[in-house]
Amino acid sequence: MAAAEGGGVHGCPVLPLANGRSIPVLGLGTSHQGGYSHDAVVHALQKCGIRHIDTAKRYGCESLLQKAIKESGVKREDLWITTKLWHSDYGYENTKKACLESCERLGVEYLGLCRSIGVSNFLISHLEQLKEDCVITPHVNQVEYHPFQRPQELVDYCRSRDIVFEGYCPLAKGEALTHPSIIQLAKKYGRTPAQICIRWSIQNGIVTIPKSTKAERIQENCKVFDFNLREEDMEFLNAMNINRKLIHLTYPLWKG
Repeated sequence: MAAAEGGGVHGCPVLPLANGRSIPVLGLGTSHQGGYSHDAVVHALQKCGIRHIDTAKRYGCESLLQKAIKESGVKREDLWITTKLWHSDYGYENTKKACLESCERLGVEYLGLCRSIGVSNFLISHLEQLKEDCVITPHVNQVEYHPFQRPQELVDYCRSRDIVFEGYCPLAKGEALTHPSIIQLAKKYGRTPAQICIRWSIQNGIVTIPKSTKAERIQENCKVFDFNLREEDMEFLNAMNINRKLIHLTYPLWKG
């Protein structure tokens, strides 16, 4: 995973990385299988103040993002863009080539010359192996994170090594939005279930990247910085964890 810095504008808090750069705590996720909308990305950048975009070579939308970023008028230096390579790109020369190709598709000058390096879906065992094989510690580990899947041991390990934990699928593929307890909390705070989940994730110190292709949903997801969840409600949501993964991976190999 390669990331390039901007962010820290439009009131979105940032988290420091071990290399001295900072990553916005809220981003917009994209994906394949209908997970991209040009109009939604432009709206997120122009109207919602989003300055963190997450994509991947495998999603097939890097070149589409180039068009949306240009249309938005947001300066490159104000954007944090994360893209991810596939495991077939492993190896120094292959990785460098793939990064430069992603850079070209995205229409940006840096990514190929990565300013921050991360990994996706790494468990402690993977990170321990990486420590033995590599000199550089990843700056970010991007993993599934929502009220039903809160891998706290992995979060704690990452923090002990100054690796920022980034959570995708924060709404549990929409399942969290219909959970009675989350709906009850949403009513208590006068918010939506999505805002409760995103706020909970951010308050737990997790860089959070909800995905949406609808402008109104993105607008809703961004309105999470003008309230705080009480400690007892954070503890309640934390206790909902049942180690239920919704994204099933073949690489790297996960337990369960």
